[in-house]
Amino acid sequence: MYLKSIEVQGFKSFAKKLVFEFHNGITGIVGPNGSGKSNVADAVRWVLGEQSAKQLRGSSMQDVIFSGTEMRKPQSYAYVALTISNEDHKLNLPYEEVQVARRVYRSGESEYLLNGVTCRLRDVQELFFDTGIGKEGYSIIGQGQIDKILSGKPEERRELFDEAAGIVKFKKRKTVAEKNLEEEQQNLVRIEDILSELEKQVEPLEAQSEKAKEYLSYRDELRNLDINVFLQDYKENSASMEELREKESIADGDLAKTKEEYETVKSEYIQLEEALDKHTRNLEECRETLSADKVKLNQQEGDIKVLEEQINAVRQSELYYREQIENYRAKVSELESEQEEHRAKTKEFEDKLQQMEQSRQDVTAKREKTGNEIALLEQEIAGHNEAIAQAKDANTDVVTQEERFQTLLEQNNIKKVELTKRILENKTQTAGLQEILDREQSNLQEISDKIQALDDAGAELAHSVKHMQGQTEQLNLERRETERQYHMDHSRLRSLQNMTERYEGFGQSIKRVMEQKPNYPGIVGVVADIIRVNKKYEIAVETALGGSIQNIVTDNEQTAKSMIAHLKKNRYGRATFLPLTNIHTKAASRAQNIMAEPGVIGMASTLVEAEDRFSELVEYLLGRFVVVDHIDHAIALAKKYHHTIRIVTTEGELLNPGGSMSGGAFRNNNNLLGRRREMEELEQQTKKWKARLTEIDADIAKYEKDGAQIRQKIETNHHLREELVLQQNTAKLQYDRANRDMEQAKEQLDHIRFESQGIEGQKKELQVELDKLQDQRKENEDQNKIREERIAECTDKLDQVREQQRQLETEDAQLQLDYTTLEQKKQFQQENVNRVAGELQNICQQMEEASGNNMQADERVRQKEAQIADLRQQMDQLSVQITTLTEMVEQKVQKREELTTRQKGFFERRESLSEQMNALDKEVFRLRNSQEKLQEKMDSYTNYMWEQYELTFSKAEEIRVALNMSGAQMRAQIKTLKGKIKGLGDVNVNAIEQYRELMERYELLNGQHDDLIKAADVLRGIIEELDTEMRKQFEEQFAEIQTRFDKVFKELFGGGRGALELTEGEDVLEAGIKIVAQPPGKKLQNMMQMSGGEKALTAIALLFAIQSLKPSPFCLLDEIEAALDDSNVGRYANYLHKLTENTQFIVITHRRGTMNAADILYGITMQEKGVSTLVSVSLLDEKEIAN
Repeated sequence: MYLKSIEVQGFKSFAKKLVFEFHNGITGIVGPNGSGKSNVADAVRWVLGEQSAKQLRGSSMQDVIFSGTEMRKPQSYAYVALTISNEDHKLNLPYEEVQVARRVYRSGESEYLLNGVTCRLRDVQELFFDTGIGKEGYSIIGQGQIDKILSGKPEERRELFDEAAGIVKFKKRKTVAEKNLEEEQQNLVRIEDILSELEKQVEPLEAQSEKAKEYLSYRDELRNLDINVFLQDYKENSASMEELREKESIADGDLAKTKEEYETVKSEYIQLEEALDKHTRNLEECRETLSADKVKLNQQEGDIKVLEEQINAVRQSELYYREQIENYRAKVSELESEQEEHRAKTKEFEDKLQQMEQSRQDVTAKREKTGNEIALLEQEIAGHNEAIAQAKDANTDVVTQEERFQTLLEQNNIKKVELTKRILENKTQTAGLQEILDREQSNLQEISDKIQALDDAGAELAHSVKHMQGQTEQLNLERRETERQYHMDHSRLRSLQNMTERYEGFGQSIKRVMEQKPNYPGIVGVVADIIRVNKKYEIAVETALGGSIQNIVTDNEQTAKSMIAHLKKNRYGRATFLPLTNIHTKAASRAQNIMAEPGVIGMASTLVEAEDRFSELVEYLLGRFVVVDHIDHAIALAKKYHHTIRIVTTEGELLNPGGSMSGGAFRNNNNLLGRRREMEELEQQTKKWKARLTEIDADIAKYEKDGAQIRQKIETNHHLREELVLQQNTAKLQYDRANRDMEQAKEQLDHIRFESQGIEGQKKELQVELDKLQDQRKENEDQNKIREERIAECTDKLDQVREQQRQLETEDAQLQLDYTTLEQKKQFQQENVNRVAGELQNICQQMEEASGNNMQADERVRQKEAQIADLRQQMDQLSVQITTLTEMVEQKVQKREELTTRQKGFFERRESLSEQMNALDKEVFRLRNSQEKLQEKMDSYTNYMWEQYELTFSKAEEIRVALNMSGAQMRAQIKTLKGKIKGLGDVNVNAIEQYRELMERYELLNGQHDDLIKAADVLRGIIEELDTEMRKQFEEQFAEIQTRFDKVFKELFGGGRGALELTEGEDVLEAGIKIVAQPPGKKLQNMMQMSGGEKALTAIALLFAIQSLKPSPFCLLDEIEAALDDSNVGRYANYLHKLTENTQFIVITHRRGTMNAADILYGITMQEKGVSTLVSVSLLDEKEIAN
């Protein structure tokens, strides 16, 4: 076995990929100081598992990665590979050649490779156990190791001798055994703690278990008693129910006959009563007519007397009215003349007042206008005077500023001429530099564009890879979740299908009957199979059905009869059958009224779905149940209808006729109604999951294929980019140089231009300011002239307006006086007009009344005489009518007495029939109420058995164990058992299983406890055996190393003596090692008392002694002879040749004697700063090598 090659890439100064090939003998690696020779030794130590960055001459592991130079970019990873020939199979691998590699990335990720396959550091270390190869072995020796051997403590030299003695693998095994022993002891402590806790639980749990067994015994006995009492009571109640139904039928017949007879009597009585009422009304009408006629006759006689008196009074007042009318006419004529005269004067005054009011308004408006004009003119004159004074002051300052700006402009022009000359010189220089810069920039831009294009493509490809990886991970997560959901739903579906096929949850007798369904087409199925119900009503409907949910539906009674015979014959138990030909129902009479009540959802029969042929069956099973939303509404509804209806809530509470209530939590979770619905939902869901899995697999395959193609493109782009980066660095240096020259020229030009712009800007600012001052001065003078002219105009106009104002004030005072006088005259005339009008109105009214009275007097006399004649004629007719009506009244009185006698007989007959009907109705109600209570009692028993034991009547008969006891005795026994169960208190039924599981766990842990004790004893034995073997082997090998060390020491030193000693008073496996040397001609002395060269040669002697005893396949020596003189270097090189028979040597050196001894030489230099390269040794200057 030997080292064939070392491949290095990106490790420290080895930027490029380099391969060192080796053969047997001595291979020398030479080069100047700082060229990177020792990095070869670091590379070998690193690939063999070195984890300390300090040992590799760095501060962190990222320091081993090539960090870049001015011309090269940093590498992203470091890679080193050792190829070892394994033809003799000293390494325990079935390969002729073994490659060990290590790679580390800047991100901190690293990996080990064994023949290209990822492996662990531990695998690499175990591969080289007892070969001398490894970071802790003696195959790689540098100056640091030499110093450690020389100046280290005796204990620190121990690793080297352990490796040489071959006990490292035993120490590793001992360490593992000790670690396992410690773990076993920790496990033992934990198990003892757990056993201690379990022992505390065993006794109380055992007591609970015994209590639970006693409880279960009582419960089973109570269950059997409940079944017997239930069956006995159910049969007795069924017989009583049949007897009550027969009595109810008889009472219903009698009640119907009585009602029919009552209705007949009632009809005749009503007819007689109607006739009597009609006759009485006619009699009353005749009497009323007779009384009215008599009253009317007396009234007419009085009216005639009154009319005669009125005629006499009218004739006496006619003369008075005529005289009064003449006086009124004369007075009216006088007043009308006076009124016209007053109106004319009033009109005249109103016209004058209107004209005067208009004049006053005109004068007031003129006065306001002139007052405003005066104020404005005075204000304007004052403003102009003030502005003129300010303008004159400003002009004095403007003249002073103009003179100063003129001087500044002249200085500015001189500076501008100088800057123009400098700009021309700079432009000439810049033109030449720009040409060079454009050429270099074009070259750099072209290379940069190519690199940018590759970077953009690489970033896009990397993003695509990352996106695809993210998508693939997301799809894998989704696939696992989807697959989990699919298996869960599919498993649940298969479970439900199996339960449905086996009719799980149904009684044994039901299963036996349904097994015969293929042979008997007349078996339709169980009730749970033929109805469908919305999920939110499942609990309500299942509660309403109770045990009926397991009833078997057949096409006719013949099929049911055959199945009953089958059950009897095979003693399979009992079952309830529902032949469709026998099921008939009638609609509930109060359904419409109940539906309107609060909280009522509907009748249970309307909330389920079934085929049309099962409609009567559904009505039979559920038509009596009202479904409500919650128990509060149910209680209110039951109270309103006097507890005569069956009510079930959506949460499963049941209210029976008579007032009993059932409710609570369901003990079983066999939802027979919801099973088929859940199966359909699961079938749809599993199909969706399966389709989604297919889609995900296709997407994952596509992403993986695309990702492989993209990664290939990334690798190609990476190599191309490295070449372009080299070209870019060269172009960038040239461009930067040209750019710096150009920038300097531009900075000078910018500075000149900046000064020029400053001067030009200053000139413009000065000229602008000067122009502003001249314009301002001229503007002030022009404005003053305008203001003075305006002041003169305003003064003249102000005098005129003030004169107008005085005239208008005089005119307004005169108009005010005239207006007041006319207003008083107008008011006086208006009062006269109103007075005359009032007098005229009174006289006209009086005259009209007198004229009307006179005209009406004659007419009233004629009317009243005609009325007297009519009244006399009507009196004659009334006398005849009164005589006729008196005779009719006497006849009708006699007829009414006859009808009253007949009515009394019918009334007594009707009352007798009504009493008989009430008695029969009460009897029917009593019988029905008894039936409801009995049915409620039976339902209560049935529900109790279902809720407590999940038993129907047929199932209870099937599992019944007959008892030789009466009903009273069984009830007494039930009471006793319930008392015993109550006396047990809280019972943990699970305690039996918990106790069993606890004991199993206790026994298992107890067994593990014994096994751990045995395992600990075995491990102690192994450690003892290893210690014995290591002591024996170390003592033998140490003695041999002592002998060989003395021999090699004498050969290298040309005499003297070397010795190795163990520290006293310590275990041979832990003792330190002292090195004692006696060079020729000197006393025996400690290492610390020797010179540097003697120390180094002594350490080399020890290493050579170990190599001669247990040669390593190869050995890398890094300038360990640096401290030796030439004569000692020669002896070192000669002895090295002796050891090449069993060991391959790779020597890093710059000593000529060592180079002469080498069979092959590799030269390492830095042609490029910071980058080590491998060159032929002939290319190196001999003097350079020597130094």
